[in-house]
Amino acid sequence: MSLTHPVASDHQLARLLQIGMVLEEVVEARAHKHHETLGIDELDPEIVELLEGAATESAEHRRRLESLVDELDVEPVAYEEIEMLVAARYESDTDFDGVLYDQLCNEETAYKFYDDLIGAIEGSEVQFTIDRERLLNILREIREDEREGVEEVTELMERRE
Repeated sequence: MSLTHPVASDHQLARLLQIGMVLEEVVEARAHKHHETLGIDELDPEIVELLEGAATESAEHRRRLESLVDELDVEPVAYEEIEMLVAARYESDTDFDGVLYDQLCNEETAYKFYDDLIGAIEGSEVQFTIDRERLLNILREIREDEREGVEEVTELMERRE
């Protein structure tokens, strides 16, 4: 499934929304993993707050996407599969800049995904089961959260230089 082409069906839309759910799960799991790996003693309060905020935001995004997928009556990806994906791909870097860089990459990846997904939906002429404007509004709100996340991490990194 490519985001370079318009979304062609409810089925494809559901799968793309599920990819967003997996992406959010990975972001949430990585934030928790950094927090656990480094522990409260090694992380300063700004980074702890950033990681906790990222995890909370990702959980909310995932809930919103899951609600959309439920309206399409498609089974979401099993949590165990998501957990295995995180375990297989997660590489911990224990210095502060590594944590922040990882978080920045997560936020940028999510922003780009939602930006591409919005473009693919806007370019589609298919009538979806879900109201198109409501769908786009939710995705735009999530994309805006990700853009703000990129800015927040970037500003924190600049303050630490």
